[in-house]
Amino acid sequence: MTRAVYIAQTNCITPLGFNVPSNIETILRGESGIQLHEDVSLMPNPFYASIINDEKLNTAFAKVSSETNYSRLEKMMILALEPIVKNSKIDLDSKTAFILSTTKGNVTALKNDSQESFQNAHLHTLSQTIANYFGFKTQPIVVSNACVSGILAVSVAKRLIQSELYDNVFIVAGDEVSEFVLSGFNAFQAMSNLPCKPYSLNRTGVSLGEAAAAVLVSAEAKNSKIKVTGDSSINDANHISGPSRTGEGLFRSIQNALNEAQIKPEHIDYISAHGTATSFNDEMEAIAFNRLEMGTVPVNSLKGFYGHTLGASGLLETVIAIESVLQNKLFVSLGFDELGVSQSINVIEKNEDKNIKTFLKTASGFGGCNTAVVFEKVKHELH
Repeated sequence: MTRAVYIAQTNCITPLGFNVPSNIETILRGESGIQLHEDVSLMPNPFYASIINDEKLNTAFAKVSSETNYSRLEKMMILALEPIVKNSKIDLDSKTAFILSTTKGNVTALKNDSQESFQNAHLHTLSQTIANYFGFKTQPIVVSNACVSGILAVSVAKRLIQSELYDNVFIVAGDEVSEFVLSGFNAFQAMSNLPCKPYSLNRTGVSLGEAAAAVLVSAEAKNSKIKVTGDSSINDANHISGPSRTGEGLFRSIQNALNEAQIKPEHIDYISAHGTATSFNDEMEAIAFNRLEMGTVPVNSLKGFYGHTLGASGLLETVIAIESVLQNKLFVSLGFDELGVSQSINVIEKNEDKNIKTFLKTASGFGGCNTAVVFEKVKHELH
């Protein structure tokens, strides 16, 4: 019998708030973190993005540590993980793993031309810095696979627990808006000149964002409210930055995850999709969902609230989706107006109550990567 795997705790640090309740309150009010920024150190022209306020970040960090030598991203990640490690009271021993998930990590360190800065830009250095802060005994694991990194880390944690190598896995995912990331997406001509509008007819591309999210994945059912029941990750090998036109990789990922979860597509109550608001991504997702006859399942993209937070997005959106399930509430897909994909999908147009038992989280990214994970609400027996 394969071990059951649960999400025991969640947290997030975003421009909408520094814990889960404040994020949910802001989402329910329909307020976006995406704003017009004029910061020539990041980009010569004004741009729309969702960026954490430095003053708020530093004030919050000062409450947990007096150290001043951590990078901005490290502060975000430590703040996201700190309450989870503290509240879990789990021994950080050989049966406890630590996964750090990111796309770019401390890429801003490369601005300084020194050996130390070069070393700090390595992802293994970043993961060890965070691991040392908390005192993890096991060697940190880095998951860095473009924009599926955050949700792929949950898949990796699930498999590590099912293999009985570990009983608990702490995950932190994070990325920040940097000159490097902005110039990259700008070079692709993929950045929107307005806040992004996933799945909309008049969408004009990506809005970037930054965040850190953290979860505890555990074999312990007690106090856990969500179970991880199926996962899969398939590469469509289509193009370095363009998704498969037929949605093949995402289609197969979802199909495999549903099969492992032993659930039919029509029994999924909600899809937390990737929805970057680029013409190719949104279209590909609509095709994949329809190939699985999931065109009527309520779907949202949280990118209208957070922008695209790269490696953090999959985990951040899972944290918010878990709240959807626990509160039996579907959150609006902000920015959506008129359907702009060739296949019919059921985009959530306003916050609404719905009894949610199961949800599917999907993500797709550069290099052809696609990940799908199925979650279900835990039915606790009443004694």
